[in-house]
Amino acid sequence: MRIRVDDIVEVISGDDKGVRGRVLRVDRKEGRVVVEGVNVVLKHVRPSRQARQGGRLSKERPIQMSNVMLVCPSCDRATRVGARFLPDGSKVRYCKKCNANIGVISPPRKRVTQQA
Repeated sequence: MRIRVDDIVEVISGDDKGVRGRVLRVDRKEGRVVVEGVNVVLKHVRPSRQARQGGRLSKERPIQMSNVMLVCPSCDRATRVGARFLPDGSKVRYCKKCNANIGVISPPRKRVTQQA
């Protein structure tokens, strides 16, 4: 799962195909993401003490993570994402199309040297 909060993604299937948006929430256990402006539904709210007015609220619902692709910030295209280690030992995400680094997954690790 190489999609994180605040990434820009593009929907590749479904009613909102081709729409780009920012990831608001990621549920790794269920394999779903909530994307800003995608899969918007209307929720009818009855007037109560908390919501005095009531009415219809528009709300984003989760979609499958397999239905979105990460948009590379450097080439501005929806792309597959890979992971690799840099020489300093840090792990980064990279674009499979333009080979540019997208973001750090884990910081550099200290090298363990074996002693005889």
